[in-house]
Amino acid sequence: MSHGLLWLPLLLAFVLLAALGWLERRRQNLFRTWAEGSELAKLDGCGGARLKDGQLIWSSFEAGHFQDRGAFDVCRLELVELMALASGDAPLTNEAQGRCRLRLVGKGVQMDVPFADADRARRWGEQLMARARCDL
Repeated sequence: MSHGLLWLPLLLAFVLLAALGWLERRRQNLFRTWAEGSELAKLDGCGGARLKDGQLIWSSFEAGHFQDRGAFDVCRLELVELMALASGDAPLTNEAQGRCRLRLVGKGVQMDVPFADADRARRWGEQLMARARCDL
């Protein structure tokens, strides 16, 4: 009897890991559907983003679907800055890593897109500026 009880925590951990894996797979499949036909798309711990038809839309995953958090017209893009996710308005250095946000500025509008990885955010900033220049 005591030997069987020793395996119970391991069984519970296995069931928990299987459930978390199923939820992540579901989230990725929903993202794949949401981002279909996009020029650029990303999914990370901060949420999802897609560039489609010159419109950048970012969202968070809540209650089994993607909830849109904001949109920005890339044709109006003038400046992209890499900022810290939570603190202040000081731009990050090129060596910075970890969670951050891209500040998009254009035609009097300013919006922030959260990213879980600073390197990915830098690449996105470069690609967005290249697309904005191509649309001029």
